[in-house]
Amino acid sequence: MQLKNSSVLILGGAGLVGAAIAKKLMPKSLKKIVISSLKKEEAEQTVWDLKQEFVGTETEIVPAWGNVFTRQDWKDENYNDLLASPKTRRKLIVDTFGDLDSESKKQSALYNLITSQRPDLVIDCINTATAIAYRDIYSSSLEVLNHLENETLDTESVESLMASNYIPQLIRHIQLLGESLKDGETKMYFKVGTAGTGGMGLNIPYTHSEDKPSRVLMSKTAVAGAHSLLMFLMARTPGEAIVKEIKPTATIAWKSVSYGEIKKGGKAVELSDMTPELARKTKGILDAKDLSGVSMTGKNLKSVYIDTGENGIFSKSEFETITSLGQMEIITPEEIADLLIFEAEGGNSGKDVLAGLDATTLGPSYRGGLLRESAIRQLTDLEQKHSNEGVAYELLGPPRLSKLLYEANILKNICGDFDSVINSSGDVLRNKAIEFIKSSDELRQKILSIGLPILLSKDEYLRGASMKVPKINPWSDCEFNEKNIDKWCSEGWIDLRKENFVAWIDRFKKIKAQSQKNIYDTTGSRFVYSSSYWNDYKKIEEGKIVAWIFETEEKGYRFKR
Repeated sequence: MQLKNSSVLILGGAGLVGAAIAKKLMPKSLKKIVISSLKKEEAEQTVWDLKQEFVGTETEIVPAWGNVFTRQDWKDENYNDLLASPKTRRKLIVDTFGDLDSESKKQSALYNLITSQRPDLVIDCINTATAIAYRDIYSSSLEVLNHLENETLDTESVESLMASNYIPQLIRHIQLLGESLKDGETKMYFKVGTAGTGGMGLNIPYTHSEDKPSRVLMSKTAVAGAHSLLMFLMARTPGEAIVKEIKPTATIAWKSVSYGEIKKGGKAVELSDMTPELARKTKGILDAKDLSGVSMTGKNLKSVYIDTGENGIFSKSEFETITSLGQMEIITPEEIADLLIFEAEGGNSGKDVLAGLDATTLGPSYRGGLLRESAIRQLTDLEQKHSNEGVAYELLGPPRLSKLLYEANILKNICGDFDSVINSSGDVLRNKAIEFIKSSDELRQKILSIGLPILLSKDEYLRGASMKVPKINPWSDCEFNEKNIDKWCSEGWIDLRKENFVAWIDRFKKIKAQSQKNIYDTTGSRFVYSSSYWNDYKKIEEGKIVAWIFETEEKGYRFKR
């Protein structure tokens, strides 16, 4: 894309990689660059640094801050405090597991940031996998098990376990991200991802835990992998932002070399001591909480360190160890920034993870397409032999697929061809369909038995032993009203109302008009939907019709082959 005069939002812009990218972008004559960070002071400091280094720049440099993984109202709150409060913890769980509607979308801090800034390019340098996977689901699970064994299970323990579920949180993040990019009209989203282990395998010697490898670290890698595949789906969604990802697989370093207090979790490490005359005996039971004989010096640990940004600070020896040849080794943030900008401007570095997945995953094949026609012929022959059509079984889902297939099948049975549908009215088709449903016990039973209700009118419906729609959950509103009935019919109910048949008539008109518009290219390879594809409109084939609906009306088509 063209970076000149564009607007760029850097999520995690105050971090090691984010700041390096910002500095590399400044000579590109951007219209605006937004530096977003968790903390206000970090964002403002980075903006100040950029303005000092690039004096006289015409690029507008704007700070933004807050936790993008939570609600707009809570973006400046400590996340652990939100989890500790029963009121906010319950809302956090609902935000993750509840339906994503327009109201919940607009509550999101991420959504508000992107749609308010409306950047052309979003560069995401947040370590999402760490942010999600380090909410320790293992400890929470063991705590719940312990409570179950002792019959002391409480609400807080269950909710804490729910709040630490990785995949639902990641999925909701991706859903919100997709909606944010679409509504913010963003042209490109570029993720700086992670492999979780700095390029090492299960033999990694340093894993932030006593385990080797740590389950929490492996969870981080699992989330990072799931994140990449979800972005792979984003990249295959037509009409939306271009999506790219690079994954550094080495130690990213460094920001500065300094001398001062050593901090852990943002707090200085206080020096403690136990003099030799107070040495403990190695007898009895070890009590880790017994601090008798331990004294606090009142001084903080100070030493020389190298600041590697999000990965923390290391001593000379630690840094020397992990960056040694054969260990994690090292890559600089400036190299990452150069590669990212090269890719963003249209270059092909060969390091885009999603492009790599595109190139190495197996897609449709000529053999598969050829044999598909044979399979369809065999299915048709068996349907005729047994006088029994297989329309939909609701094993694939969603229910809307089965609903559309059965409605197309009803039209096939009461009309037969395209022109009979087109030349009818909504009232005529509705009356014929109701009569057909009432007289065709076999078809009606098939529909109801796979969980699809049949709406005969605004006042009457038929149902079977199960119902796929509405989806019953604690947040469902199942009252019979016009809004809910319209929603259920859209999602899976067979809709025999006049308005729905008017919509079907319009579909058949559009299909015919589309294919007739291509009359001069009917023998070439340019168009798929020619009159011959539709059997000169003399036959209604449910699968073809519904595939056209998914592609044309719902934009649910494959554009990478």
